[in-house]
Amino acid sequence: MTREEKSIAIEDLTAQLAGTNIVYVADISGLNADATSKLRRACYKAGIKLEVIKNTLLAKAMEASANDYGELPSVLTGNSAIFISEVANGPGKIIKDFRKKSAKPVLKGAYINAEVYIGDDQLEALATIKSKEELIGELIGLLQSPAQKVISALQNQFAKEEVAETEA
Repeated sequence: MTREEKSIAIEDLTAQLAGTNIVYVADISGLNADATSKLRRACYKAGIKLEVIKNTLLAKAMEASANDYGELPSVLTGNSAIFISEVANGPGKIIKDFRKKSAKPVLKGAYINAEVYIGDDQLEALATIKSKEELIGELIGLLQSPAQKVISALQNQFAKEEVAETEA
């Protein structure tokens, strides 16, 4: 790869990183072709971009990015793949599901909405993070619950009054 090609690759990667707030870095080395293909398909179905990248290029792109990746560049050793997603827990769920059948992928770290998570021990927490849509749904459910109780109580009261009028 020439310097010019590296420069272009870093610019492209920096632009990708600027366009997202959710990046997972994992080691997928050791997966055979079939397992890698299944992982890529699972990512594609979930709307997650999976890309194997050179550590030096990724580190330089993180450095050039406006985001503060903290200690994340320090985990860029060995083979690295990045998962870029719109849903915070998406890559975590895929990695966790995939690990039921194999020891890989191993989570190196993640950057989620300006928070940095380092180490494979963070996988469980990352897989259970609620997405924005899930939180909004829960909030709407909580807000609707008291209103539904009031409406139900009023309907019951009106029904009792109608029964009392017809009996009289």
